[in-house]
Amino acid sequence: MTDIRDRLNRLSQNLWWSWQPAVDTMFRSIDGDLWRKVNHNPVAFLRDIDDATLQDAGPHVLAQLAHVERSLRDYLADQSPWSAVQAPGLHASPVAYFSAEFCIHESLPIYSGGLGVLAGDHLKSCSDLGVPASGVTLLYRSGYFKQLMQADGQQIEEYQELDTNRVPIARLYGRDGKPMTITLPAGDGTISVEIWEALVGRCPLYLLDVRDCTVAYVPYAQRLYGGDGNTRLIQEIVLGSAGYRVFRCLDRLPAVIHLNEGHCGFAALEAIATRMEESGLSFEDAAAEVVESVVFTTHTPVAAGHDRFPPGDVLRLLRPLRERLHLSEHDFLGLGRVDPNNHDETFCMTVLALKMSRRANGVSSLHGGLSRRMWQSLWPERRTSEVPIGHVTNGVHVATWIASELDQLYTDCLGSGWKARICDPELWQRIQSLDESDLWTVKVGLKQRLIDFIERRERSRQERLGIEAPLPRLSANALTIGFARRAAEYKRLMLFLDEIERVVPLLVDPARPIQIIFAGKAHPADNIGKDLLRRLNALREQPELRDHVVFLENYDKNVTKHMLEGCDVWLNNPRRPLEACGTSGMKAIYNACLNCSTLDGWWDEAYDTKNGFAFGKGKTHVDSSIQDAADREALLATITGDVVPLFYQRDATGIPLWWLKRVKYALSTLGWRYNSDRMVIDYARRLYLPASLSMTAEIRL
Repeated sequence: MTDIRDRLNRLSQNLWWSWQPAVDTMFRSIDGDLWRKVNHNPVAFLRDIDDATLQDAGPHVLAQLAHVERSLRDYLADQSPWSAVQAPGLHASPVAYFSAEFCIHESLPIYSGGLGVLAGDHLKSCSDLGVPASGVTLLYRSGYFKQLMQADGQQIEEYQELDTNRVPIARLYGRDGKPMTITLPAGDGTISVEIWEALVGRCPLYLLDVRDCTVAYVPYAQRLYGGDGNTRLIQEIVLGSAGYRVFRCLDRLPAVIHLNEGHCGFAALEAIATRMEESGLSFEDAAAEVVESVVFTTHTPVAAGHDRFPPGDVLRLLRPLRERLHLSEHDFLGLGRVDPNNHDETFCMTVLALKMSRRANGVSSLHGGLSRRMWQSLWPERRTSEVPIGHVTNGVHVATWIASELDQLYTDCLGSGWKARICDPELWQRIQSLDESDLWTVKVGLKQRLIDFIERRERSRQERLGIEAPLPRLSANALTIGFARRAAEYKRLMLFLDEIERVVPLLVDPARPIQIIFAGKAHPADNIGKDLLRRLNALREQPELRDHVVFLENYDKNVTKHMLEGCDVWLNNPRRPLEACGTSGMKAIYNACLNCSTLDGWWDEAYDTKNGFAFGKGKTHVDSSIQDAADREALLATITGDVVPLFYQRDATGIPLWWLKRVKYALSTLGWRYNSDRMVIDYARRLYLPASLSMTAEIRL
C-alpha cells in the first residue's frame, strides 16, 4: 500500500497530470466522489484518502498507474520534440517567461482570467514542444477571490489562505540547506522573498513568495490584484527584480526575457543592472545589449490595463535599483514616460516595457494595429504602420481544454498522433469524415454533464443561503449558449438580455427553446461590473426565466471547462475594438461549440462567414450607447435568423445535420491555427530565436 501511495505522490508533483485524461480516469476509478470534492487535485486527493480505500484499488487501477507513469517518463525523456530540430539555438539558456498570473490548474489559484490562462497554456506548449522556458510569477497565498453570490445578487469576495501542503509546489533550497531566499532592497527597507517551484511538464514555474516587507505596510501583497497602488507597485518590483534574480541564484541567466504584459517591466531593468555590475558597462551600453533579448507582449487596449504609478512612489521604492543603474531621477522616470520631460506624466509600465524591448507584439492582428496607433507617440518620427509593434495571435492548449470524449472521437478520425500534428492544415481536413451522429451523441452527453454540474452547484448555493427554490430544469436537446468572462463593462454581459421583453419569447419558445449559461466575476473595486451581476441575477430569479437563464458562481477554470464542453454556442460581444484577442472562443472550437461574436480580437481574422456566426459590421461609433444599440439589434437578428433555425433544422433521426456540418467546417478551418503550439512556434521563430542571437542595438530613451 505504501508503494502505490508513494508512486501516486511522485506522479502528483508534476502538473503534467493536469492535461492528461488518463490521470483523471485513474483517480476517478479510485474514488470518484473524493476526486470531484478536491476539484481534481491529486495532491489534495492523496492527503484525504485513507489507506483502506487505496487498498481496495483493483488491478485495473494498478495497470492505469503503470501506463501513466510510463507516459510521463517517456514524455520527460523525449529528446526529439519540435524545438530540438526547429530551434536548437534556444537550448543554450532558457527563455524566462514573466507573467503576473498563471492558470495551470484550478487547485493553484494564482490567476484571475484570460492573461493567466494564456500564460499557463503558453508554458504547457513550451513543454510539449521542448522550448526551454521557465515561468516566473508571484505565489499569491490568498490567491484571487472566491465569488459567493447572495440571494439579492450581491457579489461577496472571500479570500482563502493557500495550503501549500495540498498543491503541487515545492520550496527550493540553497546549497546551505536553507530555503532559497532573495532579499530585495526597496525604498529604505527590504523585501524578503522565498522561491517555490511548480513543475509543468518539462518547464519549471518559479513562484515568488513575499515573506517579509519592511518597506511599507502592504496587507494585501498576498492577493492577486488586491490592495492599493502602493501594494501593486511592490508586487511588480518583486515580480521583475526578484524574478530575474532567481536565475542568478540558479546560475542560469536567460537568453530571452519575455515580459507578458507591462507588470513585469522591472525584470528588464534588473537585467541591465546585472549586466552593468558584471561588465562595468555604462547604462547605455548595457541596455543596448539587454533590450535585444527582451520580448514584450501587450494584452489590452483598455486604459485600466496599463499600470501607472505616481512618480514619487516610483522614486521612493525603486531608489536602490535607480542607483545601481547610475541614472538621475529625471532619466529614471523618463523610462516610463512617453515624454521624459513632462514632469506631470505618471510612470507607465507599458511604456517602460516598450522602451526596454526590441521586439513587441499584440495578441491578434486587429490588436497589433490598434497597439501601433495607441503607442505611436513613442516613435513620433514614424508613420503608424512603421511603429515596431507586431502581433502573434494567441492560441489555446488543446489537451487542457478539450473534453476527453471529443479527444477520443478526434483520435478515431484523425489518428492517434493528431496532437503532435495539430498545426497541419491537411490533417484537419480529415475531420470532414467524422460521422455527424457520433458527434451529436457525444455533445448531448457532454451537455447532460453540464446540466448535472449546474444542478449540483445550484443545490449547494441554495443550501448555503438557506433558501428553497426549484432547480433549473434544463434540457440536453435545447440550444445552449455560453457566456463566461470577467464582468468588465466593455464585455457587455447584458447585451443580449438588455431588452428582456423582446428576448423572453425567444427563450421560452416551446418548439425552439434557448437556455443561456453565464459565469463571471467582477473585480472587487468594479461597481459597474457588480451592478451588471445584480441585474443578471435578478432576471434569472424570474419564474419564467428560471429554466432559461443560469448563472454559475465562482467562475474559474473548472466552471469554464464544463461550459465549453456542454454549450452549443459561445457568445462573445465585447465593444469593438476593446477585446485584444478573446481566447475562450478558441477553446470552444475544439469542444465542437460554434462561436457567435462581434468582429473583434481573434474572430476578426478568423471568421469566414461559414465557420461560426458574427454580428455587426466591424464598425465602431464614438457614442458607445449608439454602438451598443446597433450591436444588440445585430445580435438578436443573428440569433433569430441564423443560429436558432440552423440548430433546430433536424433530419429524420432528429439530428441537426447542417449544424454539425458547420461544426466540422469550423474545426477544419480553425483547428490548426488557434492552438498554443502554433502560437509558441510563432514566438520561437519570429521572436525568441532572433532575440537570443542579437547582442547589439541602440536603446530609445
